Amino acid sequence: MDRSLSQEEIDSVFSTVQGKKPDDAGKNAAAYDFRRPDRIAKDQLRAIHLLHDNFARNLASSLSAFLRAYAVVNLVSVEQLSFSEFSQCLPSPTCLVSLAMKPYEGNAVLEINSSLVFPILEMLLGGSGKASAKIAREVTEIEQVVLDGLYRIILNDLKQAWHSIIPIDFTIEARETEPQLLQIMAPNEAVVAIGLEVRIAECSGMINIGMPSIIIKMLRQKFDQQWSVRRSESTLEEQGRMLRIMQPSIFLVDARLQGPTVLMDDLLRLTIGDVLTFDYPVERPVDFLVNGKLKYRGHVATTGRKKVFLIDELHKAG
Repeated sequence: MDRSLSQEEIDSVFSTVQGKKPDDAGKNAAAYDFRRPDRIAKDQLRAIHLLHDNFARNLASSLSAFLRAYAVVNLVSVEQLSFSEFSQCLPSPTCLVSLAMKPYEGNAVLEINSSLVFPILEMLLGGSGKASAKIAREVTEIEQVVLDGLYRIILNDLKQAWHSIIPIDFTIEARETEPQLLQIMAPNEAVVAIGLEVRIAECSGMINIGMPSIIIKMLRQKFDQQWSVRRSESTLEEQGRMLRIMQPSIFLVDARLQGPTVLMDDLLRLTIGDVLTFDYPVERPVDFLVNGKLKYRGHVATTGRKKVFLIDELHKAG
């Protein structure tokens, strides 16, 4: 069969196409920067959020004991940025250190706002930490030495928080006061930025941590293993611990004959000699409620002079 088109058929097709407007295929398209590396998975980002939420709670206790003042630490944000974006978000001047992450190659960044550093320095030197004027200058070498104790507290809690995933030894490699001078990563390299708000006495400020995304991606399997362990069945030790916690609990139990209902008006008109029919056979099981919810079915029995409830079956919620 000859399937070739004639000239009139070809002209007819072109005339039909020219009369239609092309679909706007790029209407919902979004610009993509190929210089930006792939982002880490959302479930891994949530795991990092939970990890540093625990770190924030532990750090609050450690700072309160170290400074002998009530400290509050809240996790504000966990997001992925390029290193240049992370650096631009940091104040200047500030207290900035580069952290080695042994046994992995690469460095993390720890930054403490000046609004937090100088009140802490005053408290460490015997003051109240309630400076009225804000100090906007670089930290001196002597003050850096005084802050070593603070860094030791922060890095120890950070190490303990990451130990649930994998042992990482955080150590200080370099110190800076200007974010632009700390060139430890390429500007387009991705980092996971963790922001913590710290309030001590009447002062407050931010602690920012930047970790290379490439290292966190390498630990994806470790994060998955941690969650699989958490989802596994509880051990006998954990079951015993839960039993010890629940033993002092008090529950309201009630055995009821669930029969027909009676109107209040009919109930008020009852007199001596009236008979109520409950339509409840003797062999029918009695409902046993725990805190108002049906849990078991059975029969009322006696043991000696005491009334007891004999459980026949577990109620299965439909």
